[in-house]
Parts: sequence; C-alpha cells; structure tokens
Amino acid sequence: MEFLGFTLMVGGNSPAWIDVPERSKSAFMELKRRKVHRYVIFKIDDITEEVVVEKTGAPGESYDDFTASLPVDDCRYAVYDLDFVSDDNCHKSKIFFISWSPDDSRIRAKTIYAVSRNQFRHELDGVHFEIQATDPDDMDLEVLRVRANRT
Repeated sequence: MEFLGFTLMVGGNSPAWIDVPERSKSAFMELKRRKVHRYVIFKIDDITEEVVVEKTGAPGESYDDFTASLPVDDCRYAVYDLDFVSDDNCHKSKIFFISWSPDDSRIRAKTIYAVSRNQFRHELDGVHFEIQATDPDDMDLEVLRVRANRT
C-alpha cells in the first residue's frame, strides 16, 4: 500500500512507514555512549525511504552550529546532547530528540515526518526529552536548559 508516495508495510500492531538502517542507529549510539558527536541530524531519503544521517556535529560544536545546520524550509529529525550545570551545581548531560518541521516546509514532508516520528523515536533508546519545533523559538537553548533542569 502506498501513502504519499511511500510504501506502507504493516508489521506488528503499527504501520512501518520508514526503514531505520543500522548506520543511523549507530550514529545515535556513538553520541550516547562514546560522546563522539554533539548532535546528529537525520533526514528521510525520498528514494530509499530510510532515515539517514545527514550531518553530525563534533563534540566541540555549539548549539548555534547545530541550529544553523537545520534547513529553514524542510523537516528533519535530530538528537542533541546537552551538557549543562544543574540547579544544584552538578555537571549533567541530557539527550534531546527534536522533530523539526518548520512552517515553510512542504505539506508532504510535514505529513511524512509526523507519521513516522514515533516509530523512529522509539528506535533511539536513551533519549531523555522530546521537542516538536516549528519555529526556532520552540527549541531555543534556554527551552532545553529549563526542561533538562526539571529532572
């Protein structure tokens, strides 16, 4: 069955809209366990119908570097490893899953990313927080810090 040009495969209790190859899962695990990336940006490849790694950020890259890497007119998934000092003065790290769907992106892209978000998110074991952003203000660094400090 096809949905917006993507093949719908039914397995288990929910549809699988996209494939998540091992190399995409591995990039997340490298961020989570080995801290070799500050962030990973994923995109859905229209041809292979897979979530692929579009870009990784080195550990020294800033949050501004990360946000500048997101397209202004297309959807993406991303994970960001936030290092911060908590309210009780402890050094901590929290991983955020960000579903980026800017207002200027195509309706087809917004639909595909929205429909497949939960499936992909559940492939990434170890995410602490999830943010759905349509505007840069939705994922401002201060928003992440406030969420991270609540735990």
